[in-house]
Amino acid sequence: MSKIMLIDGNSLINRAFYAIPVLTDKNGEYTNAVYGFLNIFFKLFDEEKPEMCAVCFDVHQPTFRHLKYSEYKGTRRAMPEELRPQVPLLKKVLGTMNIKTVELGGYEADDLLGTLAKRAEASGIEPVIVSGDRDLLQLATDTILVRIPKTKGAQTVVEDYHAQQVLDTYGVTPLEFIEMKALMGDTSDNVPGVPSVGEKTAAKIIQQFKTVENAIAHADEVKPKKASENLKAFEEQALLSKWLVTINTDAPIEFDFESAKTDNMFNETSLHEFKEHDFKSFLGRFETKTEEKDMAFVFADSISGAEEICAKIGEKFACLPFIEDNRLEAVVLCDKDNDGALICLAEDELLDILKPLFEGEKAKILHDAKALYVYLKKHGISLENTAFDTMIADYLLNPNKNDHSHSSIADEHLHTDIQSDEQFFGKGKSRRTFADMVMTQRAEVINYLCRCCRTDFDAADILEKELEEKELTKLYYDIELPLVYVLGDMELYGMRADKQGLIDYGNRLQVKTDELTKEIYWLAGEEFNINSPKQLGVILFEKLGLKGGKKTKTGWSTSADILEKLADKDEIVGKILEYRSYTKLKSTYADGLAEVISQDGKIHSTFNQTITATGRISSTEPNLQNIPIKMELGRQLRKVFVPEDGYIFLDGDYSQIELCVLAHISGDETLINAFRNGQDIHRLTASQVFNVPFDEVTPLQRSNAKAVNFGIVYGMSAFSLSQDLGISRAEAESYIEGYFAKYPKVKEYLDNSVDSARKTGLARTAYGRLRYIPEISSSNFNLRGFGERVAMNMPIQGTAADIIKIAMLRVHKALANHKSRLVLQVHDELLLEVYKPELEEVRQILLHEMGEAAKLSVPLVVDIHEGETWYDAK
Repeated sequence: MSKIMLIDGNSLINRAFYAIPVLTDKNGEYTNAVYGFLNIFFKLFDEEKPEMCAVCFDVHQPTFRHLKYSEYKGTRRAMPEELRPQVPLLKKVLGTMNIKTVELGGYEADDLLGTLAKRAEASGIEPVIVSGDRDLLQLATDTILVRIPKTKGAQTVVEDYHAQQVLDTYGVTPLEFIEMKALMGDTSDNVPGVPSVGEKTAAKIIQQFKTVENAIAHADEVKPKKASENLKAFEEQALLSKWLVTINTDAPIEFDFESAKTDNMFNETSLHEFKEHDFKSFLGRFETKTEEKDMAFVFADSISGAEEICAKIGEKFACLPFIEDNRLEAVVLCDKDNDGALICLAEDELLDILKPLFEGEKAKILHDAKALYVYLKKHGISLENTAFDTMIADYLLNPNKNDHSHSSIADEHLHTDIQSDEQFFGKGKSRRTFADMVMTQRAEVINYLCRCCRTDFDAADILEKELEEKELTKLYYDIELPLVYVLGDMELYGMRADKQGLIDYGNRLQVKTDELTKEIYWLAGEEFNINSPKQLGVILFEKLGLKGGKKTKTGWSTSADILEKLADKDEIVGKILEYRSYTKLKSTYADGLAEVISQDGKIHSTFNQTITATGRISSTEPNLQNIPIKMELGRQLRKVFVPEDGYIFLDGDYSQIELCVLAHISGDETLINAFRNGQDIHRLTASQVFNVPFDEVTPLQRSNAKAVNFGIVYGMSAFSLSQDLGISRAEAESYIEGYFAKYPKVKEYLDNSVDSARKTGLARTAYGRLRYIPEISSSNFNLRGFGERVAMNMPIQGTAADIIKIAMLRVHKALANHKSRLVLQVHDELLLEVYKPELEEVRQILLHEMGEAAKLSVPLVVDIHEGETWYDAK
């Protein structure tokens, strides 16, 4: 007997939505409910192996039940905003899988399920109904199986019901289950039932009298007495309830069982849809093809073969270098006429042959051009005419993504399947070297690397068109692409570090840590492992009895946010926080930085363009942008960074650039005039908010006003401001209200930013950079609040990031014929290593180029400092 699986689409997608935390895909679409639905679907599909399948949905309009009883389902909550768009998305996904979906105006999914199940049974087809709604149990027979997914112990389990299992569980037959439901009612559907009759009482009544009508006729015999009285008093309500809960198994739906066959679920269209929404855990179900067309890949391991390939390459070509352990192992080239050629020679031979191409006028399409630029410059070769960088383009199109690899680009933009680098070569200790693989799996290596290179060439035009459609072309070509060379030069220059100074600094930290350890032991009354959260939690919350702790499954939480709230409760907490700061400084910076000093005595950080969603540049391996400066001992770490002999550090720092951007974007006259007149913005805000003369503002008032100024930029709530300033929430609210009263256009701008983001789902900087904000439509208060803060702040922070990038480009260009160079960027600060004879000239260059980087309605003020160490220059 063939089998059909009939699924209650609304029931399962609702269950999945609440079972899985809110997820979004790379495009910012909500996907958790669809993902959860597919999890359940595939689990049951694998178990049942049905030849046919259909998913039934409700239609958003009144049903025949509503027409008779308008209060039907009247107590249901509105569908969450994160779930609403996932219903059509699920239908779309199912459509690509050729899974039939069924809906009919005026009828519920239950009615369609019942109708199809009965028709299937009559046709000799075995029906399996899947729903979280137990009303469907009335459909169970010896043939019709009803499967009810439920959550048990954080796991999804499924209860199975044929007619006998309904009788065993509830003591009534499936048809009697209708009668029982009529008496007990259903709060979720707003079916009234009979007051004071619950499930157990309803079951006993129906076991005795079989039907609602018979129970009413013998109401005097019904027990308990209250049920008897209510059965008589609410006779019409009981009969209405029976009518409401009875599933219509004769809905006028047209359905061809042949059209529901499941023999083509995993196809190219559904594969693309699954990839589009990041349903990676299901991709193993597809028999993917790594080749969509035959390609003629070439392999050259001789100088003559390599020269022949280079001679034939077109005026525009893609180039993919394979660099392993700082060594160039191979290069792939392709163009419109050549699918791909892998050249594998000794490193010096490769560089000699390819140098004319790298330095020539032919346009190059690359993926991570900066890495190649840095590598080549170390070998005395310049990289010229980078026409396109696919990694940066993919990042600009969707900065929310964390994967801009060939695999991701091929999947999203070319709809082809390429393994990731880790999938092909492996990772960690199991990673295979290029040399080993080219010896044992040459064909696979050629195919893989040539396809990656081909991806760059084929995707470039598509990415360029998408950049144009999203109005990102100018940002890409004027800022991001040329910045590749600036960041590359910064990585190459590096910063000289005093190794002995780091050792001495680490020793000072160790002395301080040892002192704190003794103090903590004395305050605790015993020795324990301060670095063990479990032991620390016992000391603080059990032995010392501190209140305000938070217990988790593994013990007491000793996270920083918990301890900071308790810092004024006991001296030991402050000591522990101080201890953590010093141990962090020693392990991460004193010891960590010493390990990454290169042979040239410098630290060469890597600067990343494609990490942050706001457009800020990040620094890694090591992170020189995150050296702690709030505590003096942390600031002193900057003393170990010293310029080369004959040079001095010059630091240019934008003064309050984000507030400048806020003034410009909002157009608030009071704020603009303050900047134009060179007023102290924080003092002015204090004067405005606290209604005191400008000259009488106290240091505390200015400090609080500073917190309000920057809090407004970041969309800070009154609660957060009250926590930061140690004041009441009402007082914080009055500060914010006072701020908006004095700067009304700032309030208008923030409100408009949130409204715009709700309509478009994204925010933009003044230079067009975009960031998707799916959280802003969330029904979850915390998620929605986060989205609103991003909508307010991203245009400001992102515009400031764009301006500092423009400043970097201008300064770098202006220093082209100087010995002085740009070596570091930290948020709103540029650090230059200046040849001392050029100091005054470079000071003026830095002041001018940073000051003129953007034309705002307020001046860009740049603070310039110099010093023999980074510490002194700041």
